[in-house]
Amino acid sequence: MTAGPDGARPTTLGADPSRPTTSSSEGAAPVDPGPGLPPPTSADDVLEAEPTIEGEDFSRVAFTQAAVAQMQRLIDRNGPLMFHQSGGCCDGSSPMCFPEGDFITGDADVRMGHVEVPLPGGGTSPLDFWMSREQFAYWRHTHLTIDLVDGRGGGFSLETPDGKRFLTRSRMLTD
Repeated sequence: MTAGPDGARPTTLGADPSRPTTSSSEGAAPVDPGPGLPPPTSADDVLEAEPTIEGEDFSRVAFTQAAVAQMQRLIDRNGPLMFHQSGGCCDGSSPMCFPEGDFITGDADVRMGHVEVPLPGGGTSPLDFWMSREQFAYWRHTHLTIDLVDGRGGGFSLETPDGKRFLTRSRMLTD
């Protein structure tokens, strides 16, 4: 698979490890934009997270317009939110959305970014994006784009009753 127009290489968290990989000087990551999905580009990103990892000055996480609209609906129902990028098992490597504080994070997690979600009536709502430290070690070379698609995702994520699911698409970080 070739790089997109912005030089990024598409990947999907939880991709099939038997599929081709792209190598870098520090390791390899699966390359698979996902079934029927175009490779993500920076143009998909309408809300970029502020960097929260010490020593970094670039965003690692962004949200599409569809994801922002769903987060606004969820904030209206549940108050402030948080995301934790699941590592797999029963929830299939999904970005899981919870009311802020409902998923306990600790030393085994990395806070990858922070956004202030704009609200339709004005104002904002805080949102942090987390990933397990072990998973982050593998995905440290990627920029994550959180999108929203039709379908049922992880049973514990707040968007599930709406017949929607958040989906992580990623691309390799470029120098």
